[in-house]
Amino acid sequence: MTTSKSQEFDLTGLLAERGAERYELHAKHLNHQLPRMLHTIGFDKVYERAEGAYFWDADGNEYLDMLAGFGVMGLGRHHPVVRKALHDVLDAQLADLTRFDCQPLPGLLAEKLLTHSPHLDRVFFGNSGTEAVETALKFARYATGKPRVLYCTHAFHGLTTGSLSVNGEDGFRDGFAPLLPDTAVPLGDLDALARELKKGDVAALIVEPIQGKGVHESPPGYLCGAQELLRKHKALLIADEVQTGLGRTGDFYAYQHEDGVEPDLVCVAKALSGGYVPVGATLGKDWIFKKVYSTMDRVLVHSASFGANAQAMAAGLAVLSVMENEHIVANARATGEQLKSRLAALVDKYELLSDVRGRGLMIGIEFGRPKSLKLRSRWTMLQAARKGLFAQMVVVPLLQRHRILTQVSGDHLEVIKLIPPLVVGERDVDRFVDAFTAVMDDAHSGGGLMWDFGKTLVKQAVANR
Repeated sequence: MTTSKSQEFDLTGLLAERGAERYELHAKHLNHQLPRMLHTIGFDKVYERAEGAYFWDADGNEYLDMLAGFGVMGLGRHHPVVRKALHDVLDAQLADLTRFDCQPLPGLLAEKLLTHSPHLDRVFFGNSGTEAVETALKFARYATGKPRVLYCTHAFHGLTTGSLSVNGEDGFRDGFAPLLPDTAVPLGDLDALARELKKGDVAALIVEPIQGKGVHESPPGYLCGAQELLRKHKALLIADEVQTGLGRTGDFYAYQHEDGVEPDLVCVAKALSGGYVPVGATLGKDWIFKKVYSTMDRVLVHSASFGANAQAMAAGLAVLSVMENEHIVANARATGEQLKSRLAALVDKYELLSDVRGRGLMIGIEFGRPKSLKLRSRWTMLQAARKGLFAQMVVVPLLQRHRILTQVSGDHLEVIKLIPPLVVGERDVDRFVDAFTAVMDDAHSGGGLMWDFGKTLVKQAVANR
């Protein structure tokens, strides 16, 4: 059937006609607080195009992306290999999502993904990280016959009801109770874990090998110790690798930094998408999947309408191919170590800089109370208004003056998290370190635009109380 010219959908024309309304449309029809927040901190930019680790505004200014869409853009934006794979799969006109056949792409992606965790056997494909976590929680509870899931204080595993139940921050949970039966234990505290396991009702512990909030790494030996305790009590270890997986920390998975760790379930998403098509995956042991899908009557007991769709599977296969061919994990390890070491060298130079930590290209920069009286009084003023304002004061000039996009690592935290595309190199490290040094110099000078902006943030924080 042919379509007349007058009936064609013209996306290019629509964007040209109404693209300038983007902030007004969002304020009217979507989350009205987002454009308000962006305007307050001066982040209300208009970005026109993007490629790799960079994007450009309407005036042609280039920006360095140290955020990667919260980790989604592992290969940067518009990688040509992923882009071609998506064109190819659309052109193939596959009989996708019939639901009563077995398409080849999900099996091929599962096979490829499992080569990086040879102790695991099967994969369930969903559409996001939070769905991957939901799958792991359901599978763990069903496989063990136990109701309770343990998680670590300050954890973040998603915002749907199940994943929210294992979220370690009250700010996300408030007003959404009752949730699943759960208990938080401190990251690294094996005694606390053992006490909970002795109660006999624990299905699993879910843990980020490096917590996204604050960039806190599990202590050496913790994952192995936790695994041993969980096995003793017939409970499962779930590794949430949604942000840390696929090379982010300098190994394919972050749990692989500790020898002998073999989680029963592993959650991945974000970077597996290539930045194009939402995808999530839960990898697990054969016996768990066989228990959940125990009979033909239970074949659809856990499923997702768009799970394992052809576009997502093609994107995932292309991403894994690029990672192998372009040595993405090795680059994340080498570039990350270079960036971390250069930033760590600044800790002794700047009294407002407290710590630099992380692995690979997942780095946390923490600020702390200065020693000098002049800086201490300003720091105290910010902390009294709202903890986390100083980190926001650093993020803003990094964008406005140096055109580098970063993020504060969590609400009320004086930590900036760097999670750039894994394709960044030495030139990008130089650019970030030079810009960060300039911002720190300004902050320690005791005056300037940075502290003036701090006053604006204080007023906004007080007004929102």
